[in-house]
Amino acid sequence: MSGQSYPWQEGAWQQLQQLRQRMPHAILFHGAAGIGKADFIEQFAQALLCENARPDGHACGECPSCGWFLQGSHPDYRRVRPEAMEDEPGEGEEGEDRKAAKKAPSKEIKIEQIRALSDFMNISTHRQGLRVVVLYPAEALNMPASNALLKTLEEPPPGTVFLLSSNGLDRVLPTILSRCRKFAMPMPAHAEALAWLKQQGVPDADSWLREQGGSPLAAAAASETGNREELDAFLQYLARPSVEGALKTADKLQKVPLTALVSWQQRWLYDLFSYKLAGNIRYYPRYQRELAGLADKVNISRLMGAIKGANERRATSDHPLSPKLFIEDMLLDYTACCS
Repeated sequence: MSGQSYPWQEGAWQQLQQLRQRMPHAILFHGAAGIGKADFIEQFAQALLCENARPDGHACGECPSCGWFLQGSHPDYRRVRPEAMEDEPGEGEEGEDRKAAKKAPSKEIKIEQIRALSDFMNISTHRQGLRVVVLYPAEALNMPASNALLKTLEEPPPGTVFLLSSNGLDRVLPTILSRCRKFAMPMPAHAEALAWLKQQGVPDADSWLREQGGSPLAAAAASETGNREELDAFLQYLARPSVEGALKTADKLQKVPLTALVSWQQRWLYDLFSYKLAGNIRYYPRYQRELAGLADKVNISRLMGAIKGANERRATSDHPLSPKLFIEDMLLDYTACCS
C-alpha cells in the first residue's frame, strides 16, 4: 500500500502529525502483530523524506525523494530487520547450489547491522533533509545489537530519526524503551477489520480474523494458504487432552513455530475461561461444543494456573533448547489442568 494508512490507522496518523513540530530522535511504535505497523512506519519514513508532503502529512509520491524511496534506493534511508524477513535474492544458474550452501537466515538483528549504520549517520544528507532509520521488530535485537543501538540512542546524531516497531514492549531492553518516544498503534475493531478483509476478497473472513486474534493482516496472510491443518491438529488435541495425545501432537507439530503454538493455546485458554464465566467465545467459535464440554468440568483455579503458565512460556518460546520437549511440556501441563 502506498500513500495511505489502513482504515484503522487514520486516527493514529493524525495523532502522529502533532509530533512533527518537535520531532523526537526516536519513536517506538508498539501494538499487536499483524495490524500493519511496518507499513505505517515506512509510510511515515517516506513522508519525513518527502520534499512536498501533502497537507494530511502523507508523502506526495511524485518528488525525486519519493521516487528513490519507492525504488528502495533513497540515500538518506536505511531499513534494519532480520535476514529472515528480507526477500529471497534472485538465483542465477548456480542459485540452487548457493542456496544449499547458505545458512538459514537469522531471525535476529545482529550487531553488524547496527554497526553498519555508523558510516550512514556520519556523512551529510543528500537532500539537506533528515536521515531516517527504520528498525523492526525491536524485540529481534540480540543483546550485543541492543547495546550498540543504545549507545547511538544515548548520543543521537543530529538530523537523524529512528523509527522502531515492536509487537511487545516487555521483550525490548528497558534502557532502549527509556530513550524512545512510545507510540501505541490501535487494534482495529472487529467489524472494521472484517470489512477490510471482505474488501480484499478473503473467504470465510470472520473465522480467519478470530483465529488470528483480530489482526487483519495476519488473517489475510493465513487465508492465502487456505490451510488450517496444523491449527486444527493442535485444537483437536486441546479439545480432547490426554497424555498419549500430547506426545503424538508434540511429535507431529515440532516444526511449527513455537510462538504460534503458544499463541494458539493462549487464545484457546482465553475462550475456555470466558465460556466458563460468561458463555462467550472470541477466537474459536468453530469449537464451541468442545469448549463447552471442557468448561463444564475444568477447575477454575487450575485454569488460571494454565493461563499464567502459557504467558510465561511465551517469553521463552523464541529460543527453546528443544522444540519437541517444549511442546510436550506445554501440552502435558494442559492435560493435567483439564484432567
